[in-house]
Amino acid sequence: MSALSDQMVSIATLVYLLAMISHAVEYALGNVRARAVAAPAHELVGAAASPGGTTGGKVSGGGALPVVGVAATAVPDRAERTAWRAEWAGRIAVGLTVLGAALHLAGLVTHGFAAGRMPWGNMYEFVLTVSFIGVAAWLVVLLNWPFLRRLGLFLTLVMVLLVATAELVLYTPIVPLVPALNSYWFVVHVSTIVFASGLFLLGVVPAVAYLMRAGYEDGRRSFPYTLAKRLPAAAGLERLTFVLHAFSFPIFTFAVIAGAIWAEAAWGRPWGWDPKETWAFISWVVYAGYLHARATPSVKRNVATWLAILGFLTVLMNLFGVNIFFEGLHSYGGL
Repeated sequence: MSALSDQMVSIATLVYLLAMISHAVEYALGNVRARAVAAPAHELVGAAASPGGTTGGKVSGGGALPVVGVAATAVPDRAERTAWRAEWAGRIAVGLTVLGAALHLAGLVTHGFAAGRMPWGNMYEFVLTVSFIGVAAWLVVLLNWPFLRRLGLFLTLVMVLLVATAELVLYTPIVPLVPALNSYWFVVHVSTIVFASGLFLLGVVPAVAYLMRAGYEDGRRSFPYTLAKRLPAAAGLERLTFVLHAFSFPIFTFAVIAGAIWAEAAWGRPWGWDPKETWAFISWVVYAGYLHARATPSVKRNVATWLAILGFLTVLMNLFGVNIFFEGLHSYGGL
């Protein structure tokens, strides 16, 4: 069962990679179509008047008859074909993302059966679960707001990086739970922290996209703002960022409180400034600061969004940095 789980996750990584490539094709074709539609009118007339733009028919003067209408519609026709290909590339990308998520879930379920517990006992399992929550939440968002599909390029990129890192760097053979984790609070605390972290993972994607798109709308044409040319409007991306964080923050708050209750039962104290506890508190403060800034009219939206990105960096620090560089009561990374 463990070998089957590993195979499922490996195949899911490849499928996410194919989905990312399909999204990239959609993105590129969208740029091609935009350039074709924006072709200057005098170029179309010139193409129509050229020898290659004639019908070859004769008129009374013996000259060829320029078909301005055909030449003028050639570019729109080509643009329509390009748009059709881009549409199908996007649909294929979404289908591959759904397939990747199904394989990802199958890998988690089989891993849990092989371990005889919920698959959240070490860093490898935690990263796999958080990344699955992120992609599952993305598919729910896409079901309700399909116009956000071009964000899939960035989401699948994050999925490929996270799941590949879990497989190649963080992989840990199945072992029994650490005795301190063998409690019903394990399910309560870890399930909520995983769910909130997965939503924070998804929330950082439109946050970064918003900053790039807002810069592009302000006239910036340098890298990385040009990457946002085909993205939805900045205002919509910013609202999506807020909605995801406003939904996940109370869950994260409950997870921190549940962890304190569990710590009281397991170690006889609710809070001891263990490295993970400290960084969880830092994350909570930063995300609370983001929501406060977002609700304050005098704070610019891009400033508030940078706080959301900073919050996710603290989550990454808690997930990777604390497990790798610090020792404490929460040292269950398995590395």
